[in-house]
Amino acid sequence: MAYRTVLVGTDGSASSFRAVSAAASLAAATGAVLVLACAYLPMRESERAAAADRLGDLAYKVSGSTPADDALRTAREHAAAAGAGEIVLAAEQGDAVDVLVALAARHRADLLVVGNRGLNSLAGRLLGSVPSNVSHRAPCDVLIVRTTDGRG
Repeated sequence: MAYRTVLVGTDGSASSFRAVSAAASLAAATGAVLVLACAYLPMRESERAAAADRLGDLAYKVSGSTPADDALRTAREHAAAAGAGEIVLAAEQGDAVDVLVALAARHRADLLVVGNRGLNSLAGRLLGSVPSNVSHRAPCDVLIVRTTDGRG
């Protein structure tokens, strides 16, 4: 199958960048557009106040979509290094699974790529992990990339 649009989720972690690189390689090989997606949740007011006290003028770096935007900029570097051509960035507020599924539908992705982090953790087994939940809800093919050493 030739993929036209590949969407990959990242949270800014090293393991998520391994998924980005895998998705970028696939996008490069098929000539697909690569959509880099990052979900974020708003900070609670108490967290925002604590950050402002500690960071002063730099507090904006940890509020709103700024951390997601930073993760996406770094992910773009990984994607470009892996050969991706056309790269689209998408930061959206909300739960990771909801955001990834919605963005896959909105961008008409043929493939949604996520890392396996969470599949083997206790919390993942009890609450459901992002890779597991995405695989059940995505409107397209899902590729779960092994981004961890198997210990969660």
